[in-house]
Amino acid sequence: MSKIAMPIAEGYEDSEFQVPYECLRRAGHDVVVLGLEKGATVHGKKGKSKAEIEATVSDFKPEDFDALVIAGGHAPDTLRLIGPMVDFTRQFAASGRHLAAICHGPQLLIEAEVVKGRTMTSWPSIRKDLINAGVVWVDQSVVEDVNLITSRKPDDLDAFCDAILKQLG
Repeated sequence: MSKIAMPIAEGYEDSEFQVPYECLRRAGHDVVVLGLEKGATVHGKKGKSKAEIEATVSDFKPEDFDALVIAGGHAPDTLRLIGPMVDFTRQFAASGRHLAAICHGPQLLIEAEVVKGRTMTSWPSIRKDLINAGVVWVDQSVVEDVNLITSRKPDDLDAFCDAILKQLG
């Protein structure tokens, strides 16, 4: 099965981390929770979930993973200010492997400068940010642009997870 990196930080959108994490694990994939401090516990913005950071990006190389899945909430805004996380994301995106982001998750992709020319969706408040970064933005529950999967919000999680599982084979 595939090895998947899920970077998160304090204030992630509870369901946008939890649902894909559980879906991918149930399907037999190895999911590694990446964050700022190994062993730290981070909490969802709604206080409905918590997760332990299993590793930092310095513990791995992008080529150690088959997919990178980025949850939304406030976490991507934190993660995009961490140079090693941005570099990891940029290098991962350059590999052409599976990349998925939901809601505010594309903020990390914008900072990594890997979205220009892509067709994507997101939470409406970052629509203009994506357009300014060179994206063709569409309002759909899930958008697949080759290896890149994006979704708008928690209501889209079923379609988001289905698209990831389909791409992983």
